Amino acid sequence: MQSVDRAARVLEILARDGASSTGEIARELDVHASTVTRLLAALEAHELVERPEPGGRARLGVGVLRLAGAVAVPLDLTGQAGPVCEELARRVGETVNVAELREDAAVNLYQAQGPSSVAMHNWVGDRTVLHATSSGKVLLAHASPAQRERVLSHSLERFTERTVTARSPLLRELEQVREQGYAIAVEEFEEGLNALAVPIHGEGGRVIAALSVAGPAYRLRAERLPATARLLVEAAAEISRRLGVRPS
Repeated sequence: MQSVDRAARVLEILARDGASSTGEIARELDVHASTVTRLLAALEAHELVERPEPGGRARLGVGVLRLAGAVAVPLDLTGQAGPVCEELARRVGETVNVAELREDAAVNLYQAQGPSSVAMHNWVGDRTVLHATSSGKVLLAHASPAQRERVLSHSLERFTERTVTARSPLLRELEQVREQGYAIAVEEFEEGLNALAVPIHGEGGRVIAALSVAGPAYRLRAERLPATARLLVEAAAEISRRLGVRPS
């Protein structure tokens, strides 16, 4: 088991650094150079590692591409997010959704029901507005400037008395979303419904989706939001990790 662990760590080091010498790897693993030499030889035999020059710096080999190709299909967003969403819904007791940006709307891809939310509407497949939902605000905050401008240049629908439709306040709120890492919607889309969302990141830090929790205002109260935000951030990071994104 120790050898497997060390081999995996060698691959992670090469993925991070691009190329490394035997001595550099040995120092990071805190092992003798001869141990690293044996590990590299075993990995080279399976084309997981290659050294263009004998005894030179090692880098990932073509065998890694074969392994990556074998998992590319099942590594879809909803498939990887599902178990995380189910556990999060159990912990917070409310409805959890994953949504992505399609054209100028948030499209819900997955929904998990918490034990207290059995009567909640199923949002899967629904298109919801960007300016009045927590997921929409996250997606809009991280959209391209051109797309953000296109959305905000139109007349925005008011759903409740709390819906923000004016351009300047919305821009300030979207900037705050980027700074604090989450968005809230307090009875903005539906009376009596509160929601909170955080971004899910893809490769290069790109925001690929939003993870949200929603519940009745009398249960998902304002004082619960900071603690819930921390749980959402942890869950979103786990989804990103399952998608193969290395933590920054």
